[in-house]
Amino acid sequence: MARPANARAACCTNPTRVRIGHSRGRPFAPELNVLDVIVIGGGPAGLSAALVLGRCRRRVMVCDAGQPRNASAQALHGYLTRDGISPRELLRLGREELHPYGIELRNVSVTDVVPAADGFDVRLDTGERLVARSVLVATGVRDHIPDIPGLDECYGISVHHCPYCDGWEERDRIVAVIGHGAGGAGLALSLKTWSDRVVLCTNGRPRVGSGHRAQLAAHGITIVDRRIAQVDHTDGRIRALVMQRGEPVACEAVFFSAGQTQQSDLPKRLGCDITRGGTVKTNRLGQTCVPGLYVVGDASRDVQFVIVAAAEGAKAAVAINKALQASAGLAAAPAPS
Repeated sequence: MARPANARAACCTNPTRVRIGHSRGRPFAPELNVLDVIVIGGGPAGLSAALVLGRCRRRVMVCDAGQPRNASAQALHGYLTRDGISPRELLRLGREELHPYGIELRNVSVTDVVPAADGFDVRLDTGERLVARSVLVATGVRDHIPDIPGLDECYGISVHHCPYCDGWEERDRIVAVIGHGAGGAGLALSLKTWSDRVVLCTNGRPRVGSGHRAQLAAHGITIVDRRIAQVDHTDGRIRALVMQRGEPVACEAVFFSAGQTQQSDLPKRLGCDITRGGTVKTNRLGQTCVPGLYVVGDASRDVQFVIVAAAEGAKAAVAINKALQASAGLAAAPAPS
């Protein structure tokens, strides 16, 4: 399949070669029962891509398992014109905007994607088998919430993972960071932007190097190395971290640094490389080294904002449309040098 103009596919160790069918110059004449694109994941990235592709008159299906990363959040922030909207309301509005373009929305999980002559065979948990010329994976990531009693009940209320998303709401409060090593130290230092009262709790894992300890001390950040027994809270608003021994650590908000994993392993199974940070390696348009396979949103980048995910979805949609145009002979050949 032809690559979009000015785009260079990312490398991978074991690329899966796929022959993408084309219409030999017949414009916009899809074969019966072959979708142009299946979007896996109905979050901001997937819905944004579907919107652009629908406006390109592409046959698109969005498959969504209904497990968004920010399901526990009360509001999302940093999205121009939608700052403070609930995540579910944003998704409801996004789905509503797809209806005029004939995009099919399915509440299903994709269990497998297999390279095929016409692009990809896509298997659903309903037992159905679909064929699509391109696949866009926008399933995002899953955060590792520390296994501390009471923490889960506070997640999205007074416990958070991203200071850019929730730091403003917790400004000037007593903030505890649960983390260790460079990641924990870095998060604690960054939160001084929002509050002068920050404490780092390593939960019994005192892997904070001497250099970081000196830096934290210089900025008035105390380190507590004791293990956390539970979270003291009322209706999700945290009051203190209760330690297994010694006095509790009073706090009004918690941010944690505990890593994340991909929601879907489909890109890895198809031969895509995974970066050191746990995201799928792509070029700037979301194209992987597997022809016809694109990955966007939190699954592919380290700046994990809702507005950025939506923008990546739109960019990938343009790349997919250009690739489909090229496979149909609808792209001008390069001028001779």
